[in-house]
Amino acid sequence: KPKDLKFDDLVVDICFHPNREVIAAGHIGGNVTIHTYSTTGENNELMNLEHHKKACRALKFSSDGIHLYTASKDKSIQVIDLNTGSVKQKLKGAHSSAIYCLQVTGENFLASGDDDGCLKLWDLRTKTAVMDMKENEDYISDLAVDDQQKFLLATSGDGTLTAFNIRQKRMELQSELFDSELLSLSILKGNQKVLCGTSEGVINIFNWGEWGNISDRFPGHPLSIDCMVPITRDIVCTGSSDGIVRAVHILPNRFMGVVGEHDEFPVENLSLSHDRKLLASCSHDQTVKFWKVDNLKKEKVNTKKKAKKTNKPKHLAPKDDFFAGLAEGEPSSKTEKNDEDDDNDDSDDDSDDDE
Repeated sequence: KPKDLKFDDLVVDICFHPNREVIAAGHIGGNVTIHTYSTTGENNELMNLEHHKKACRALKFSSDGIHLYTASKDKSIQVIDLNTGSVKQKLKGAHSSAIYCLQVTGENFLASGDDDGCLKLWDLRTKTAVMDMKENEDYISDLAVDDQQKFLLATSGDGTLTAFNIRQKRMELQSELFDSELLSLSILKGNQKVLCGTSEGVINIFNWGEWGNISDRFPGHPLSIDCMVPITRDIVCTGSSDGIVRAVHILPNRFMGVVGEHDEFPVENLSLSHDRKLLASCSHDQTVKFWKVDNLKKEKVNTKKKAKKTNKPKHLAPKDDFFAGLAEGEPSSKTEKNDEDDDNDDSDDDSDDDE
């Protein structure tokens, strides 16, 4: 796997390029770095952009990889032309409060959520918000869109999942209020299931279209689930406050094992490479680490047997690879994003055979 990328400040968000061996990182100081990565050679810095005045909290590549969208605590959204490294568009004061997350919803459309629970859908051709909704009382923590780009899903710190019909520019339905914050979001099972990671370390599972209440829940993470990335139709990788990146099989619910670790530093974000062979994670250790996940497709889950309780996590990466990637940095300052401090009792890997 590629060597770690080490920085002088905290990395808040990361995103792989959609068709090249390139990764972008947004930093707490506001700058954005773009690197090539290689499994055989050195990683090289391509750009170091300083177009934001405050922390770059979220970034996404356009589907064609020509542009990079970045959002910041300075309330602006900016579009970078990657051929020149210059700012192509700037939406200054895009939100009235700091922007927390971004999601590409079409060739010319971009969704953004802020600290006050406001969600906007932007038409980049006209630089205007074609949808402006305030359905949440706390920050929008994560966004996801279906393959048909019809529904936009949003989790919030107020404990709700909200579905928006972005073609009709309206809210479809909002879930009941859950006791814990919803921090992360993934769509699995061919758009049939929606997963929400909570501050209590539980994965809430919704049936697609049934946004009112959960159909299942999967406890077991000892701390909050801050980020999630779907790997296959049935497998999701989670990043937790305990610094561990886990592979989780959904329905039947199983902890498959540990993909990587950041020495107990909270995992800020995850991203999957365009060839789906590498997972990148960033953490408070000021490092971006790469993990091999192509082997997860070969992992078998016995659906006939009930999950066994164990306190010994299975390491899915080869030992040499795994331990070569352990963090060596010193503790850094806390991220600009909301940190979850809920200390939940450690739970063994436990689930029922559903479906």
